[in-house]
Amino acid sequence: MPAGEDKQLISVHPSDLKFIFELEKQSFCDLKVVNNTENHVAFKVKTTSPKKYFVRPNTSVLQPGDSCLIRVTLQAQREYPPDMQCKDKFLLQSTIVPPNTDVDDFPADTFNKESSKDIRECKLKVQYISPSAQGNSGDEGSSDSNSTLQQLKEDRDAAVRQTLHLQQEVDLLKRRRQRRNDPGFSFKFAAIVGVIGIIVGLVLNLYLSK
Repeated sequence: MPAGEDKQLISVHPSDLKFIFELEKQSFCDLKVVNNTENHVAFKVKTTSPKKYFVRPNTSVLQPGDSCLIRVTLQAQREYPPDMQCKDKFLLQSTIVPPNTDVDDFPADTFNKESSKDIRECKLKVQYISPSAQGNSGDEGSSDSNSTLQQLKEDRDAAVRQTLHLQQEVDLLKRRRQRRNDPGFSFKFAAIVGVIGIIVGLVLNLYLSK
């Protein structure tokens, strides 16, 4: 039964686990579970591949309307799965328990479907994502932000190059004045220095806005 339906005691977000898969590196995915009832609800997380994943907490009790963050860690793997397809699955079971129930006091059959308890289940699929695909899967807002940042960096670099060019021209004019005693140098120098000051200010603003 999909997560988030009215018949579920708790809702789970997101509905699938997605891991960025890199060899010899751990990856994690966070799940938020929310108690949709006015009762105390116990939950337990199970997986078809318990040796590959580290789940904390894997069981707990949620008070009415309370929520909890579950971190699922994919252990470092030594080889890629075929076609980056993952057949692992997770199962989140939940059931109503008496108030003040402690995790350590759970009866052995708390999550046993064969018992008389009303146990709800939510199945979660697992997806592996390559780092390159993750970089290309950002939304339009992220793409626009990256594009704007890149443009700012390019403008900053262009301003720096222009500033260096103007400084070279100032040095050249200084040398010419020394040779020719050019009376117009003072005006040219003042104008160029003013332009340099403006560009330096723009460079600082662009740098601070990175």
